[in-house]
Amino acid sequence: MEATASMTSSIGSLEETKKKDWKSYTIKSLAFWVIVAIIAGILFGMADPKLAVQAKPGIDWFIQALKWLVGPIIFLTIISGIIGLESLKEVGSIGLKAFIYFEVVSTFALAIGVLFGNFFGPGHGMNFDVNSLDAKSVDKYTHSTQDVGSFLSILKNAIPSDPITPFLHGNTLQVLVMALVLAILISAFGGKYKPSIVKPLEIAQGFFFKILTILMWLSPVASFSAMAFLIGKFGIASLIGMASLLGVMLISVLAFIFGILGIILWFFKINVFKFMRFIAKEVLIVFATSSSESALAPLMKRLESAGVSRGTTGLVIPTGYSFNLDCTNIYLSLSIIFLSQAFGIPLTLGEELSIILILMVTSKGAVGVTGSGFIVLAGTLSAMGGAIPVVTVAALLGVDKFMSEMRAVGNLCGNAVAAVVVGAWDKQIDMDKFRYALDHPESVEDAIPG
Repeated sequence: MEATASMTSSIGSLEETKKKDWKSYTIKSLAFWVIVAIIAGILFGMADPKLAVQAKPGIDWFIQALKWLVGPIIFLTIISGIIGLESLKEVGSIGLKAFIYFEVVSTFALAIGVLFGNFFGPGHGMNFDVNSLDAKSVDKYTHSTQDVGSFLSILKNAIPSDPITPFLHGNTLQVLVMALVLAILISAFGGKYKPSIVKPLEIAQGFFFKILTILMWLSPVASFSAMAFLIGKFGIASLIGMASLLGVMLISVLAFIFGILGIILWFFKINVFKFMRFIAKEVLIVFATSSSESALAPLMKRLESAGVSRGTTGLVIPTGYSFNLDCTNIYLSLSIIFLSQAFGIPLTLGEELSIILILMVTSKGAVGVTGSGFIVLAGTLSAMGGAIPVVTVAALLGVDKFMSEMRAVGNLCGNAVAAVVVGAWDKQIDMDKFRYALDHPESVEDAIPG
């Protein structure tokens, strides 16, 4: 009897300890406080919309601070990663495989938007009138469409006018180009001095990551500000009014992540659900802030710590954030199908196929441009010869901010998978270490605390 009582007491004590440990972990977890901030922001936005709109500086300042950090981190990671590769041939090999992957998967994403838009028909029965729209509300987007998708436009956005501005504005593409040029020059002509060049770069990179770690503790404040502003500015009514479009967008993104990306990972014997758990913190931060930039550097650090080579993460992820925005592609193709349905403008099969072909080019053309989603959308409608009036994009203004959260999360997942796939394809990943990290995500060195 005494032994039984002692055993019962021990089990009870163990359960109590586990509860205390879970409670302690939850309170200390950054993810927990981000969720609390999201809920508080939504409630505040509903309770006092006018005051909630004034919370916008909280997210603006946070994103701006991240832009200042992301540039140096990408710059240092790419240079140290490329110098660390055995030869420039490896750089070309990773780049070529990344390009092939981006084009194939981006095309699948565009097709999903068209197929799901036709299957679910989110715009049917809305009967919108083109004449009722305010053309001035989209002037800043429609006036920027003349060279969207052109090689000249991409080249113009990729080459910086000076070496400082890209870091201040967080222009990922321009930072990427500068880092690539400098890294290739060092690799080609650095000779015996390459190891001595790498060491200070790694010290500087570690310094910026420490600053990032401190900054990420402010993400609950940014999450609260973003949600309060979003609900206060656009209201729950805009969500209800366009619930069908938002629902189809959500289904499309989930189908892409767990369908297309899941199948791709399956070929490399990686479980998509384990992978999503592995990057869950980054996903949550991106969802809360509606900004892919908030998780770009932490994602690079996480994948590198899990066994993906620095050269691969440094090349694939920053490039992907410029040219592999899969869920932005879903948004673009789905939006065009939605607009055709909502305004009663039927599209032929040929016109729908042309949407995919045009977007394969135009979706790459507004990289690094503010409001690029709307610019590309307006440019694509213009390239379709006016089958759907460009002014119809004004119908999406009210829900675009909500859709941007889904786009940002999907783009993060797409680029994370791209880095792993290209790394595995080019044998730039320690698969045993990576699989262990998937099974034990807590073991991975994490740039985001908590």
